[in-house]
Amino acid sequence: MSILIDNIAILAMNGQDSYIEKGYLLIKGDLIAEVGSGAAPQGNYEQTIDGTGKVALPGLINTHTHAAMTLLRGYADDLPLMDWLSTKIWPLEAKLNDDDIYWGTMLAITEMIKSGTTTFNDMYFAMSRAAQAVEQTGIRAVLSRGMIGVSPDSQAALDDSRRLVEQWHQAANGRIRFVLGPHAPYTCPPEYLQKVVALAEELDTGLHIHIAETRQEVEDIQNQYGMSPVQLMLNSGVFSRPTLAAHCVHLGPDDIAILKQYQVGVAHNPESNMKLASGIAPVPELLRAGVAVGLGTDGASSNNNLDMIEEMRSCALLHKVSTMDPTVLPAYQVLEMATTLGAKALGLGEIGMLKPGYKADLILINLTAAHMIPRYDIVANIIYSAQASDVDTVIVDGQIIMKQRQITTFDEQEVLERCQAVAADLIRR
Repeated sequence: MSILIDNIAILAMNGQDSYIEKGYLLIKGDLIAEVGSGAAPQGNYEQTIDGTGKVALPGLINTHTHAAMTLLRGYADDLPLMDWLSTKIWPLEAKLNDDDIYWGTMLAITEMIKSGTTTFNDMYFAMSRAAQAVEQTGIRAVLSRGMIGVSPDSQAALDDSRRLVEQWHQAANGRIRFVLGPHAPYTCPPEYLQKVVALAEELDTGLHIHIAETRQEVEDIQNQYGMSPVQLMLNSGVFSRPTLAAHCVHLGPDDIAILKQYQVGVAHNPESNMKLASGIAPVPELLRAGVAVGLGTDGASSNNNLDMIEEMRSCALLHKVSTMDPTVLPAYQVLEMATTLGAKALGLGEIGMLKPGYKADLILINLTAAHMIPRYDIVANIIYSAQASDVDTVIVDGQIIMKQRQITTFDEQEVLERCQAVAADLIRR
């Protein structure tokens, strides 16, 4: 399939000077073939999209979520993290079955597509059903089976993760990747983490783990092991594998240096961290140190949406007010976190920019709504003014999966109706 997008503004995200006010973008198969200014070259294209009044940019990358937790949206609000988990979330999660996970993931993917996300990094359970949802919908995902080292099924989690990697890694033309998902330092002791690392080495895959999300976690780990969670992960061998560390809210200078040295990607989740009062991650310091910091929404039960456009704005505003410095995290840097840096944090070198040879993962944002006019600075408009409803078209792997806000790969209304029914049934179980 060849797709020409012409008369389009382009934010390629390969430098602040790479903006094209009016140009064209050519897709051949699953790759970007050409990006240029001015008129498109003459040729026979299977499909042409008129980009007048729109801007093309890389698809947004959600570097940390728990997709099927859309089914728990609004169920347990206004609680501290550990109370939220132990008294509300974990008991209800225990009632979920595999079909629930499929439909919850479908709901999450619906929401993400409609707000411009083309790749997400997910940790949950029944992940073969999540993989089926990813395969069907056309989105791109890095998936992991959450593993609790202190639970009775800790060995089963390792065995299940092995099967998932062997069955699904690089499936759907490479859109699906599997990594291992040890939950956190407080649920996975060092001896269990060593087993996880050994399996990751055997399968040649990476890790996705929560680290230093709350002050209580840091204090507990310090009291138990005499070191910070980051230092404990280093000593347990975790950082010998490519690692995405979610949250990283409570870090010291030594922790940041370790994350940089071992090229650990960080997923910053500002809205979830604010809602659960977990704290404010030292994102400006991490970025200055050269750590690849992406943006994530976390699960919909602690956010309560999966809207990366909203997450970008929250990120920018949070760090400006927390530092009392309006120059911190300027708009372009935040957009990098949601695109190029997110790709780097996940080790996905083939996405995150619009350039020849990269995967054709991109979105078209409508620039004609009242809140997007005037347009002195396109990037500032996207970060500070745009809404999810401005996302017009979504393309992943060269396939149009949403056109003029209509999803093309599955029945959106069926997903909404099924998930409402699943939620009603879940409460009665």
